[in-house]
Amino acid sequence: MRRLNGMDAMLLYSETPNLHTHTLKVAVLDASGLDFGFEDFRAHLRRKLEVLEPLRYKLVETPGRLHHPLWRECDIDDIDLDYHVRRVQIPPPGGRRELDRVVGEIASTPLDRSRPLWEFHFAEGLAGARFALIGKVHHSLADGVASANLLARLMDLTDVSVPDHQCATTTSGGLLRLAARDHLRQLRELPGLIRDAVLGFTQVRRRAAARGRHRELAAQFDAPPTFLNHRVAPARRFASAPLPLVDVKTTAAELGVTINDLILAIAAGGLRALLLDHDGAADRPIIASVPTATDKSDRVSGNEISGLMVSLPVHIADPVERVRLVALATRLAKEDHEVMGTRLYGRLMNYLPAAIAPVAFRWLARQSSNPMMNVAVSSVMGPRTQGHLGGAPVSEIYSTGVLSPGAPVNITVWSYADRLGIAALTDDRTFTDEHDVTDALAAAFDELRSAARPYATLSA
Repeated sequence: MRRLNGMDAMLLYSETPNLHTHTLKVAVLDASGLDFGFEDFRAHLRRKLEVLEPLRYKLVETPGRLHHPLWRECDIDDIDLDYHVRRVQIPPPGGRRELDRVVGEIASTPLDRSRPLWEFHFAEGLAGARFALIGKVHHSLADGVASANLLARLMDLTDVSVPDHQCATTTSGGLLRLAARDHLRQLRELPGLIRDAVLGFTQVRRRAAARGRHRELAAQFDAPPTFLNHRVAPARRFASAPLPLVDVKTTAAELGVTINDLILAIAAGGLRALLLDHDGAADRPIIASVPTATDKSDRVSGNEISGLMVSLPVHIADPVERVRLVALATRLAKEDHEVMGTRLYGRLMNYLPAAIAPVAFRWLARQSSNPMMNVAVSSVMGPRTQGHLGGAPVSEIYSTGVLSPGAPVNITVWSYADRLGIAALTDDRTFTDEHDVTDALAAAFDELRSAARPYATLSA
């Protein structure tokens, strides 16, 4: 058995009726000329369960909620594939919008915590002899890095030996003894954590005072009110769009920035257009919450993540100037993050009180604003090689994160093979048509690609 770390547990505690904390992976399969269908995928998954350990994890609560829950690894025979693997029909004409609508419906309901925390929905009815696999996995099981490694295993892109495991059982007394040992260890580590936190906060404040206020960047904890920010509704809407990865790389190189910086600049341009359309103004920078991995190993479970708060210059009309400001904001956020300690946030989460944290998160979920952020934007590097599922090539992959209190828009970009998959997850109150988001992001990229010209650097 393995205890959930603080980040894993936080993602459980923060789940409420209107804020689900599962993630989605949508893979489009091209079955042209193949005898392939639901039973072929199901058989493929059955064979792969041996090396997809997190799909065999089941939650075990600590008695009295005296500590974070644990994962108990089950035997393959204990996994009810009739429950976890389902067929779903895409309505005619079977295009992107019809698929995206079904994905939103699947995203709208929480996972059953009495079972392993995942579902696969095999979508039939796509045009062009295609299928889609919609994976719904609780974020407490895997972050972006772990999900990419799981997908690589599922798609036969990596050779993995079958791990040994035993389906452990323990008594309530045994669980309490484990909790007591963990708490004693945490007490020994607490003085060092407090010292590191105080030192980190002090150094960041000094750095901020020394460099002064940049008038074109948003101040921390000052996310402005926008149409993007209100109490999140329970229902979900999903939209997707592909971009050619080679064009993205070329544009980033011409502008002298990283791909991650370019993605944030695309988000800034797209959100600027949406703000002008919905609010009639985009006169202040907004704040994006940008998850960042603190461990890029080959692990397939758990959350080793922190986050950056990055200013998005939606108030700037010139696309190249937006890129420059995004690169500056990202650099400053990363420098502060390094000074603070990349693992500090995760270490602090280990001390979340299991008994009362869910109550606090339910209160947060009812809020209609969030001073820390307006929108979540994340980027994950997926497999570079095209994979297969049961013999069918996977042509596209899209991913979503979770929605945050008062911030019902999540933009996730997942690179896979030769494509960049843009996905937007939102609720059913923010947009009349959720594809307005992906259309705006695609237009923002076209604007940047047209404006790009060789730059050695983009300096402040």
